[in-house]
Amino acid sequence: MADAGSPLHPLRPVLEQITPTCCPGRVNFHCHTTFSDGSLSPDQLAQRALELGLEHLAITDHHSIAAHAPVTSLFRAIADRGGPVPRFWRGVEISCLLEGCLVHVLALGFGEDHPSLEPYLQGHAAVGPALRAEAVLRAGQHAGALMLLAHPARYRIPFKWLISAADQLGFDGAEAWYDYEQNDNWTPTPIVCETIAAELRERGLLMSCGTDTHGLTLHGR
Repeated sequence: MADAGSPLHPLRPVLEQITPTCCPGRVNFHCHTTFSDGSLSPDQLAQRALELGLEHLAITDHHSIAAHAPVTSLFRAIADRGGPVPRFWRGVEISCLLEGCLVHVLALGFGEDHPSLEPYLQGHAAVGPALRAEAVLRAGQHAGALMLLAHPARYRIPFKWLISAADQLGFDGAEAWYDYEQNDNWTPTPIVCETIAAELRERGLLMSCGTDTHGLTLHGR
């Protein structure tokens, strides 16, 4: 696995091509199953992804990667029969403290061997020094993940401040395109998302997008 900060990371060129229209029909890098607080089982979510014809998918349950194995097995079986499947990336959503604010971070594209992430895969947030953003960032980087700030406009601290702090620490980017209004059919929130994208672009940071699905469809949250 390439180092997360390296231009050789296989997920980097995918994120470099993200646009406001990629989600939900082509890519989804933020969604949840029953292994955290979602309503879809891993197999059900995988079937929704197949029905949409997704090209790239990451399941980002909170502090759990238990959904990865069954989804990988299902996609592999379909691919072995010659069927089209999304490129499936390992992902997890991790809580951490950034500038004294509890935020969520998406670790995407890490390798099969990820011992540094184990403290964050226990079904709940870490405590003490391990909760600090610096610690979460190091753990993700050691596992070969790209580290992105999730939905930066959902926190009590202004997103420009948080993006600046994440950039200074060495995060790879943030979730640029997000439906803060939580429509039934996912739509990136105007002005807010465009401003976030401009901030990331100016800093040379990666952009991601996802539905943050917790319900029964991958069309929205």
